[in-house]
Amino acid sequence: MSEHPLTIFSGSAHRQLAQEVCDLLSIPLGQSTTQRFPDGELHVEIEEVVRDQDVFLIQPCGSPVNDNLMELLLYLDAFRRASVHKVNAIIPYFPYARQERMVKGREAISARVVANLLENQGVQRVIFVDIHNPAIQGFFNIPVDPLSALPVIGPYFKTQDISNAAIVSPDVGRATLCGKYAEYLNLPLVVMHKRRTASGVKSTHVVGEIVGRRPIIIDDIIASGSTLSLLDALYQAGAQGKACFAITHPVLLPSAIQTIRAEERIESVVVTNSLPVPSEKRIDKITVLSIAPLLSDIISRIYHGRSITDRLTVS
Repeated sequence: MSEHPLTIFSGSAHRQLAQEVCDLLSIPLGQSTTQRFPDGELHVEIEEVVRDQDVFLIQPCGSPVNDNLMELLLYLDAFRRASVHKVNAIIPYFPYARQERMVKGREAISARVVANLLENQGVQRVIFVDIHNPAIQGFFNIPVDPLSALPVIGPYFKTQDISNAAIVSPDVGRATLCGKYAEYLNLPLVVMHKRRTASGVKSTHVVGEIVGRRPIIIDDIIASGSTLSLLDALYQAGAQGKACFAITHPVLLPSAIQTIRAEERIESVVVTNSLPVPSEKRIDKITVLSIAPLLSDIISRIYHGRSITDRLTVS
């Protein structure tokens, strides 16, 4: 156990999640404020002494992405100047994670830029959940813990009727993660091969035992809802019954909400609260699970020097 006091702080992006984590750990949420000036600038202030403490700062960087990222960077600077012992950034939804490589020439590798910014501001550990590409871990020269939402989503499905179901990976890149769900739930794994075109996403092959089975599709992000369009290929390949989706990060743009509401083949969409889910997005088909127990467990393990291997996305 560290000899330095444990303190948890939150930016303004998702204070409710941070408060849930603190409640589970039976410690108060650190006092801080974020002001937004009329010209768009941010001002952050830590309102208590944090000298020589182990700080965990919780700040997912969803919309508005740039404001939340800038707020995170300002807090890291404030903690460093306040002489904390160590500052750990918990970023459940990591910004720019889908820009992790050059698809064509003259593009920025934006995820690497974010990694550099975080390190330059003195963060000493970064923790995120189901990042779009786990290889982003290699962009850092500090400890990085890529967590999986499996300990949150998996037990939920064990309480549901999943007889005659199959776990579906929407693309080859998700196959490893989806394989862990299939193993945990003792279900067959189906992998879809898809191709992005100018008009959207097109599935070209469905590999695995889907005939007569109900699909449970696992993915990291649901934004515009392009993953939902894969249903046609699944049912053409022989899937039966209504589909379930299990998505870690609920960006949920209006087009996705509209598709979920209108698509009769979708039974439910299970998401986590890695991002806030406001009331207008909480339609009947959407179930929100809290990752606060997962984050509180990780914080406790790190603070007390225990292993977190069984919580990582890639082992």
